[in-house]
Amino acid sequence: MKQQPNKVELIGHYGTDETIALSAWTSTSRDLTDEKRQRIPELVRRLWFDGHETPFEKVQLHFLVTCDIASHIHLLKHRISSLNAESARYKELKDDKYYVPEDWKSMSGEKDDTLLLRYWHDRLIESTKFTIGLYHEALKDLTPIIGRKRAKETARYFLPYNTQITSDVMFNLRSFANFYRLRSSEHAQVEIQQIARQMFELAYNIEGQPLKNALDAIKTKIEISQLPF
Repeated sequence: MKQQPNKVELIGHYGTDETIALSAWTSTSRDLTDEKRQRIPELVRRLWFDGHETPFEKVQLHFLVTCDIASHIHLLKHRISSLNAESARYKELKDDKYYVPEDWKSMSGEKDDTLLLRYWHDRLIESTKFTIGLYHEALKDLTPIIGRKRAKETARYFLPYNTQITSDVMFNLRSFANFYRLRSSEHAQVEIQQIARQMFELAYNIEGQPLKNALDAIKTKIEISQLPF
């Protein structure tokens, strides 16, 4: 069994700030000149701030996300994304990956609080290993009785929420902006905040920063909306 942090990988992308601008310019002329290229940063910003978001749908971001089931459910709630994931219904999960909250072992403070955190940190690991073990045992014992398919469907009920699965997730940039706004918020669960911020950083730092203006506009508008006035 393997305890590890959640992780995000950018495995593909399509489109740039120029793609967004060209989509917007389709209504007039898509012909690019040096002068029009100079206008792209401001155009992209103005489109986003003025609510003309359709051109942002022409950009695609494609991620591979390995995370706990609880965070996977947060991803599933964004049905404006495209998502496929490992399924314990179709295969036996043999990697036995699991997640333990980082703040359960790294917080400092009163000695008694630190000891109590460590106690529950260790108990979660023990519980996880035990229930994952039950999953494999039940699958083995149930298969000859009710068949492999039904055994997989039902044995997975032993898997805890911190079991990690890998998901293939794709957003268009407009959808990603909505996801990022909701899930990077301080009000979101810490784990999905971390996933959303990793996604943003990976997209922002694509070689050559082809989406810098769009992502700057998205982040700035979110920050303005959170100001206390």
